[in-house]
Amino acid sequence: MATAHSDSSDPAFWSDVDRHLVRYGGTFTPEIISSAEGSFLRTEDGRRILDFTSGQMSAILGHSHPEVVETVRRQVGTLDHLFSGMLSRPVVDLARRLANTLPDPLQKVQLLTTGAESNEAALRLAKLATGKHEIVSFARSWHGMTQGAAGATYSAGRKGYGPTAPGNFALPSPNTYRPDFTTPDGTLDWRRQLDFGFDLIDAQSTGSLAACLVEPILSSGGVLEPPPGYFAALQEKCCERDMLLILDEAQTGLCRTGTWYAFERDGVVPDVLTLSKTLGAGLPLAAVITSAEIEERAHERGYLFFTTHVSDPLVAAVGNTVLDVLERDDLAARATKLGDQLRTGLDRLASEHEVVGDIRGRGLLVGLELVADRSTKQGSDELGAAVTRRCLELGLHMNIVQLPGMGGVFRIAPPLTATEDELALGLEILDQALTDVTKGKST
Repeated sequence: MATAHSDSSDPAFWSDVDRHLVRYGGTFTPEIISSAEGSFLRTEDGRRILDFTSGQMSAILGHSHPEVVETVRRQVGTLDHLFSGMLSRPVVDLARRLANTLPDPLQKVQLLTTGAESNEAALRLAKLATGKHEIVSFARSWHGMTQGAAGATYSAGRKGYGPTAPGNFALPSPNTYRPDFTTPDGTLDWRRQLDFGFDLIDAQSTGSLAACLVEPILSSGGVLEPPPGYFAALQEKCCERDMLLILDEAQTGLCRTGTWYAFERDGVVPDVLTLSKTLGAGLPLAAVITSAEIEERAHERGYLFFTTHVSDPLVAAVGNTVLDVLERDDLAARATKLGDQLRTGLDRLASEHEVVGDIRGRGLLVGLELVADRSTKQGSDELGAAVTRRCLELGLHMNIVQLPGMGGVFRIAPPLTATEDELALGLEILDQALTDVTKGKST
């Protein structure tokens, strides 16, 4: 896999990249980023790039938010890191405040570092509390690259690493644009799909179903949003089998979808909730949240999940600042308002560009699927790659996921602090990129 870089960049830098960096997925973006502020990145050669992915879908307050910067400066000078068994006020304050944003009985919190780590902890918690080991996840899922999380990840990264832990089962992903089970009018028959999926799981299970780990919106799976009613039905399936429902809200949690948590739309409360990316607003902070009953059961059975940076005060202080800003500035409502503007603009692009097959998502987590043929929904990896490159040339960073059986899907996730003008600029650049690429293909 060759490293992509532009000829105008520092050749010594890219030589060091080629010589010394492990390539960990795809190619590196052909820019040297020197700074970032708000919705924009700045390269070493002075280009400004509008960031439509909030970093790694994480910087919900934009880059270098002044209050986050001040918190880091203050906290790193007083208390940054402790022995894993020691506690500090920022940690306990954040645990209490997170619990207060959630419905009962979610009240027990463990603070960790990454999404994979929080999902790993949630799976260990569920296995210990239930005394069982089998895990169900969506077939387009992404939950992380550590052992348990990777075993529950199906969208990528399964080939060549040997066997995963036994007892991992894939559940069909509800894709309303490309339905596999249909009603007479051609729409997704998600109830029949869900029944079919659990029929297969029951046939394979040894009777040890511990938990179902899913995202409310499958981001890396192509921004797939299960229809209303799906998660209530899924929770019933879990209850029937004495399984725990774990919701991974790494990208959807903390106001991005227009509510504090995406599961609020569906009227369900998970047994375990995991948060990560958005909680630290770009810094490494994650959380596992569950009920007192589940925590007590796991504790009695010897729950163990030590990490070097469990309950670190520095990032916990940042998490408290993130909650301050989300609450004070009512960013859930802002995500809804900006999301409406974004969706209206994307709908306009769909009316002008035949290669736009579908638009889906909620708030400021939106997917735009590109297709070579709108009638057949035939995908095109080349089309998606070309539009991504052209967007970057024009000053817009976009991320596209390519999955078998789907067209390329742009994951659009600007900061919740983005302005209306910045969204308009991003839509304008995307419009231009689509025009340039499709005209180029036709000539």
